[in-house]
Amino acid sequence: MGLTKQYLRYVASAVFGLIGSQKGNIVFVTLRGEKGRYVAVPACEHVFIWDLRKGEKILILQGLKQEVTCLCPSPDGLHLAVGYEDGSIRIFSLLSGEGNVTFSGHKAAITSLKYDQLGGRLASGSKDTDVIVWDVINESGLYRLKGHKDAITQALFLRGKNLLVTSGKDTMVKWWDLDTQHCFKTMVGHRTEVWGLVLVSEEKRLVTGTSDSELRAWDIAYLEEIEDPEEPEPKKIKGPSSGIQDTHETEDGALETSEAPEDRILTCRKAGSIMREGRDRVVNLAVDRTGRILACHGTDSVLEVFCILSGEEIQKKKDKKMKKARKKAKLSSCKGEEEDLEVSVEMTLQDEIQRVTNIKTSAKIKSFDLIHSSQGELKAVFLLQNNLVELYSLSPSALTTQPVRASRIAIGGHRSDVRTLSFSSDNIAVLSASADSIKIWNRSTLQCIRTMTCEYALCSFFVPGDRQVVIGTKTGKLQLYDLASGNLLETIDAHDGALWSLSLSPDQRGFVTGGADKSVRFWDFELVKDENSTQKRLSVKQTRTLQLDEDVLCVSYSPNQKLLAVSLLDCTVKIFYVDTLKFFLSLYGHKLPVICMDISYDGALIATGSADRNVKIWGLDFGDCHKSLFAHDDSVMYLQFVPKSHLFFTAGKDRKIKQWDADKFEHIQTLEGHHQEIWCLAVSPSGDYVVSSSHDKSLRLWERTREPLILEEEREMQREAEYEESVAKEDQPAVPGETQGDNYFTGKKTIETVKAAERIMEAVELYREETAKMKEHKAICKAAGKEVPLPINPILMAYGSISPSAYVLEIFKGIKSSELEESLLVLPFSYVPDLLTLFNELIQLGSDVELLCRCLFFLLRIHFGQITSNQMLVPVIEKLKETTISKVRQVRDVIGFNMAGLDYLKRECEAKSEVMFFADATSHLEEKKRKRKKREKLILTLT
Repeated sequence: MGLTKQYLRYVASAVFGLIGSQKGNIVFVTLRGEKGRYVAVPACEHVFIWDLRKGEKILILQGLKQEVTCLCPSPDGLHLAVGYEDGSIRIFSLLSGEGNVTFSGHKAAITSLKYDQLGGRLASGSKDTDVIVWDVINESGLYRLKGHKDAITQALFLRGKNLLVTSGKDTMVKWWDLDTQHCFKTMVGHRTEVWGLVLVSEEKRLVTGTSDSELRAWDIAYLEEIEDPEEPEPKKIKGPSSGIQDTHETEDGALETSEAPEDRILTCRKAGSIMREGRDRVVNLAVDRTGRILACHGTDSVLEVFCILSGEEIQKKKDKKMKKARKKAKLSSCKGEEEDLEVSVEMTLQDEIQRVTNIKTSAKIKSFDLIHSSQGELKAVFLLQNNLVELYSLSPSALTTQPVRASRIAIGGHRSDVRTLSFSSDNIAVLSASADSIKIWNRSTLQCIRTMTCEYALCSFFVPGDRQVVIGTKTGKLQLYDLASGNLLETIDAHDGALWSLSLSPDQRGFVTGGADKSVRFWDFELVKDENSTQKRLSVKQTRTLQLDEDVLCVSYSPNQKLLAVSLLDCTVKIFYVDTLKFFLSLYGHKLPVICMDISYDGALIATGSADRNVKIWGLDFGDCHKSLFAHDDSVMYLQFVPKSHLFFTAGKDRKIKQWDADKFEHIQTLEGHHQEIWCLAVSPSGDYVVSSSHDKSLRLWERTREPLILEEEREMQREAEYEESVAKEDQPAVPGETQGDNYFTGKKTIETVKAAERIMEAVELYREETAKMKEHKAICKAAGKEVPLPINPILMAYGSISPSAYVLEIFKGIKSSELEESLLVLPFSYVPDLLTLFNELIQLGSDVELLCRCLFFLLRIHFGQITSNQMLVPVIEKLKETTISKVRQVRDVIGFNMAGLDYLKRECEAKSEVMFFADATSHLEEKKRKRKKREKLILTLT
């Protein structure tokens, strides 16, 4: 069967007009060895890296579909961990911009990501109340920590100890011992959600931010410092495990003074609180890397900065206070010396954590990050609510100084939602207008080439010739701008209410406007004398008015300029003759007002989109409804035909753009990408490009490819995608001894893990077949008394004629490290005996011992009962025990030898560098001596 009708596919080409989206947090990143110059910002599903000095976007870390909710740079500055809305985490290399590692374990959005001090582990907290610790180097999950009853807000590793502290919206702060993966302490001193958590003063103090205006400080004392120094070592090590049993009995232990069993690792006592100036909740609380500056902000535009004094500074302060107190005591008493000894000074929390200053930004703060620059000044970068990034610098040494705004990134986007878009006639320039500004973009480079201030824009078009633009505003004004100079040429009061719609006449001599004052007005372009110069400038004059009974929502000329379609608030579309303004047709059938409409290039069809979620296609000859299509799951916001065709695009509040065929009434394709409702779109005059704007502040460019789109294939792909989604939503596999729904492993079942398990099953089946063939072949050879050629399996031949066991190993190597456990978890038990014999064979050969041991131990853990009760597997397990122990010992010896060799090389290098250092120093000294002698000679000759 030949192709009946060919459509061309539109694909996402770019995201622009967005500086940073609201859901994630902004972070400083190190690029090209420079700190404090580059920031990573979430931008819908991508991450943009901005250069603060130049205000340019220098790198895009490409996401897939889900929105970014959390960012965290690694301690070495080479990687960036990115958390997404669906609970997945990707780790990107900042050098190449590629995301090589993916972790899937959470069921809901990631809310917190933190690396440990070396960057080997990553703790992720999510809205699903779990905390998972991931091994970044091995690319796998270590363990899942369950205990919180609401979303996690922060998770921090301690530097000195193998502990983790987490806070959640359930008002709890929990301490976890990572050696045993148990919560050994729960702090219940908060009455509201704990929104922020930081460790300061060398991890001896914890500061928490909640829903009130207090920052609470807690003193932490560790076990080793409290207990008797003469106590033997082993008892201290036992502490954590014995302290776990009574965890739940004394959950209020955080505020008690008696020694509870859980206090054997550390004790937490409230030290006091610092009052913030903001009355609302803490949104973000953070310290800089040095741990000296503490900052927090609420839902407003003020960042409060505090300085944490070091032990020496506090001591100095104390001594000063002592001096003053002694002086006072001497003056007030005549005894003098005797009372001198009794003077005591209390240091309050306010003396140890001092308020420095407030930084006021130009809009509400969504997130911030702090860094100390090499000059010693503090830099604070802010992601603001209105699509803006600002950088402030502050010199903490001179604490009286005011913060200075060093730079801002503003040109690349609008401050508010874009409500109207249009293309220039040459398909190159794109106009976007919002509540306060108009921007002209170059479509090919996506750079903003003009910004002009305007009133709240609702509709727009390029004047023929592309040198001027006309904007219709919410106050009913028409604004005419000159693009070359960026000046406002003229403002005309066109309507008494909002000017909802503009339509350029096909003869390009004028246009028509429709407004909320129940009128349609006709305008002509004219050239008038400019007072300021000798040349004439463009202006507009009103020619006619058509008064109606309802507010006008949309107007559109037919291509032959004979008819004018007007959409009214009474849910009808009325068609008038342009020359006489006489009524011709009324199109009624929509249940809610028609928000958008367009007439096809040949004037045969009119398509209307309404708030009732339907699109209706009508004939313009008799006004009959050809078809009503249920188009979107929410209001249809915009509709436009592709030039020279009967295909049209619709955009809806359901975040989708859809393409339809108005002749066959077929849905052709859906363009998904926006994360909030779509306000408008524009199709280029050539039909090759579509630009759309949304409430997520982004503008998206879609491009027509040369790839044909076949509807049957498209539907098939859609069904496959739906199936894959349903697989991931099915019940997670439960391990014996676990209840369904409880998942203690770090992974989760995804379509990738199911596919990986299928690959393992296929490989094992191939191995079974090939081993059976081998036996048969041997028997045949024996019977024939000579070598008979063995046919090689084509799959094995493709891998370079390897053995079946080597092929199974290749399949295991091909599975992502982060998906390995989950793939083995969904593997049926019938394949396990074969795998165990295979592992024994492969480990004996000494190939990939580490990977095979990981798989082996995991299978033994989850199928322990079945393996131990199976008599057939006893000899296999015995053999495995011998081979595994000897081979692992060998691997360990090799690693040990390599480590020793590296240590030796390190020492050699250090010794060499020291020798070099001394040689340099002596030559330096000799040079100085020579110079001094020269100078002395000069002085002698002069005198």
